Amino acid sequence: MGDMNTFKANVLTAALPYIQKYNGKTVVVKYGGNAMIHPDLKKAVMSDIILLSLVGIHVVLVHGGGPEISGMLKRLDIPSRFVDGLRYTDAETAEIVQMVLAGKTNKDLVSLIGQLGGKAVGLCGIDGCMIQAKKLEGDYGFVGDITTVDIAPIVNAIQSGYIPVIATVGTDCKGSIYNINADTAAAEIAAALKAENIITLTDIRGLMRDVADESTLIPVVKTAEVETLVADGVISGGMIPKVKSLEKAVECGVEKAVMIDGRIEHSILIEMFSDEGIGTMFVK
Repeated sequence: MGDMNTFKANVLTAALPYIQKYNGKTVVVKYGGNAMIHPDLKKAVMSDIILLSLVGIHVVLVHGGGPEISGMLKRLDIPSRFVDGLRYTDAETAEIVQMVLAGKTNKDLVSLIGQLGGKAVGLCGIDGCMIQAKKLEGDYGFVGDITTVDIAPIVNAIQSGYIPVIATVGTDCKGSIYNINADTAAAEIAAALKAENIITLTDIRGLMRDVADESTLIPVVKTAEVETLVADGVISGGMIPKVKSLEKAVECGVEKAVMIDGRIEHSILIEMFSDEGIGTMFVK
């Protein structure tokens, strides 16, 4: 038993410099994919977020909910259609997106954080006109292009001791509701908050030269290399909005942007509290 306690003490001591580095800083976590569907992983992610907030790190949780939206559309017999990795959103779908994301997914996460001993408050982009958007150019329906992010509701929540949990539904403040890609929204929120870092949880190891081979993981990508990686097909499909958003966050002054494997338990802690980190880091 003594060995175990020594081990725990050593682990905490090793984490201390990282805790000090991040204390009082803001970290945006973009949450989606398998880590969102699998109950044990979901619990692990929420526990990590509570731990970070208890050691004085301001965590902002931005979530998607693609599978839950698709599931509800299926139940209602509405087809799901994707254009360039983005969900085509007609008026009816936009309504369902708002219901599922802001109503169910968001509140389920807030509830889980509460059950695990944390304090969270659920927000969506409509609250306080936080995520203002216009229609994205092209034929995507009510998919929004963010025009501004008003961080006041997020900052107020943090200052009151809550973990803000944000559903990425946007508004033009005139009554139109827009479905916003959660990766894009997380990056814009991180930039607006001048966050220390943004961590995106995905269903793969990170960015790989060969998707089928995890040993080809690219640990660090400079923003200048992104265009070439897209041209070479290393970054394709739904990965494009993910990478583009991380690139934008870094360009806007976020210290580092990381894409990590949400299928690994406590991957957020491994990323933040160790020098090695995991996944792919995007830097200027």
